[in-house]
Amino acid sequence: MIELTWQVAVFIAFRVASALPTLRWPFAGALIALVADFADLFLMDAIGGISDYQRLDKLCDLAYIGAFLVVAARWSGLERVIALVLFAYRMVGEVAFELTGERALLLLFPNVFEFWFVAVAARRHYRPERALTLGQASVALVILLVGKEAQEYFLHVDRFLDQFSAMGALQGVWHTIGGR
Repeated sequence: MIELTWQVAVFIAFRVASALPTLRWPFAGALIALVADFADLFLMDAIGGISDYQRLDKLCDLAYIGAFLVVAARWSGLERVIALVLFAYRMVGEVAFELTGERALLLLFPNVFEFWFVAVAARRHYRPERALTLGQASVALVILLVGKEAQEYFLHVDRFLDQFSAMGALQGVWHTIGGR
């Protein structure tokens, strides 16, 4: 159970507020929500007082995933069907993971819905006149799946980022780029 402190309340407010632009501007809003999902590590480091970041982060992810779902449900045709199937598939994996704690399930049920949403929102923003074909959707899904599986592996199986704080990761990148 997550204890509701002022820090947790600020964290939740930040994540919910960052998801809301998606409802009006799907592509830009999705980018804002995903950047905020990454940036919340900096917020957590800055304010402290969050004892179970992973659980709180997963809970707060529902804000932007819910916004993505609301928008995707308004789409039509292939884009909508694929989005809804990907969402349902991921939710099965989320429930299974929460019940068992088995991280391998996150590889078996990757969150391709998130990547699909961003890709379709970008297409609808930049090329609204072009319809998505089954062939294009198939190629996109393969590419998105490979990318998402790599991300899921590094985050949830290898747990690569668990060894860094947000500032520590930035300092490591800075030292690598700067050669110091």
